[in-house]
Amino acid sequence: MDAVLKTTPFSLLAERWKPSAAMVRRAALVALVMSVVIVVTGGAVRLTASGLGCTTWPRCTDESLTPTPEMGLHGVIEFANRMLTYVLSAAVGWAILAARCHRPWRHGLSKLGWAQFWLVMSNAVLGGITVLTGLNPYTVALHLIAAMALVWVALQMWERSKEGDGPARPLVAEPIKRLSYVLVGVIGLLVAAGTLVTGAGHHPGTPKDNKFVPRIPIDYDRLAQVHADLAFVSLGLAVAVLFVFAAVKAPPAARARARELLVILLLQGVLGFVQYFTDVPEVLVGLHMLGATLTWIAALRIPLALRLREDEDTPAGAVPASAADTDTSRAPQTTSV
Repeated sequence: MDAVLKTTPFSLLAERWKPSAAMVRRAALVALVMSVVIVVTGGAVRLTASGLGCTTWPRCTDESLTPTPEMGLHGVIEFANRMLTYVLSAAVGWAILAARCHRPWRHGLSKLGWAQFWLVMSNAVLGGITVLTGLNPYTVALHLIAAMALVWVALQMWERSKEGDGPARPLVAEPIKRLSYVLVGVIGLLVAAGTLVTGAGHHPGTPKDNKFVPRIPIDYDRLAQVHADLAFVSLGLAVAVLFVFAAVKAPPAARARARELLVILLLQGVLGFVQYFTDVPEVLVGLHMLGATLTWIAALRIPLALRLREDEDTPAGAVPASAADTDTSRAPQTTSV
């Protein structure tokens, strides 16, 4: 009876398909890349004024599932973005199956894969609500924040796919870990503030002569200033983290990721000021959205480089493969019990 209960389509597939660890990593990476792509293409829908290219949801019109010729290019763009959700879902599905069928079964990766699946489904519904509410700026902001949450979970799965399944072992003192979490929190606030600037800004997602799309009733320049202030705080904190990591001799991977974040923040800052003083042209806004996603990823990767996960059966004192990007001269100290 127990054997019958344990038999599922996933377990049957796992008996016939045994993907390698490299394939699991590739599947997780593809899911991460697609989560970034869906953020950028969602921004393209708004920046091309195609937010209501399909006038309802889940159908494109009341009479048609797909856009009609009368809807023109805007309908095609909005519908194409909806179709990309299926590509994203396929990528997430591949990651889930690869984690499930790998031997040994990566239970932690499976949970992260399913978390991505439910985030994709909930964000699809939230996107539909955004259309049905006529591009309400608050639902648009939530739609983007949910997409960033998907990026976060996809990144977690990709990073975990390169590690073992044992308990996390810290490589630095607790205050250093907390500092990295503060950095991630500030970057999160920076991204959230950017969504509010969007909600009060120049690109509501429809043609400019459409006066019926609501906007956040806060002065745009004031919101942009708050966003810029958070950018300066993020930049200063990133510099501080870089110096602290050097002082405590943090793992080389963590120091490298801190440098990457600093570079991305500087580029984002320059791009942000240029777009503000050039009346936020669509191309620059799109690049800024891509940069925001990469900034979020760069910040999230820093705490992940401050701990080590070995395989559960790794002998004490052994140096696991997942520690390859850390300082080899320090490896025996970080892996000893």
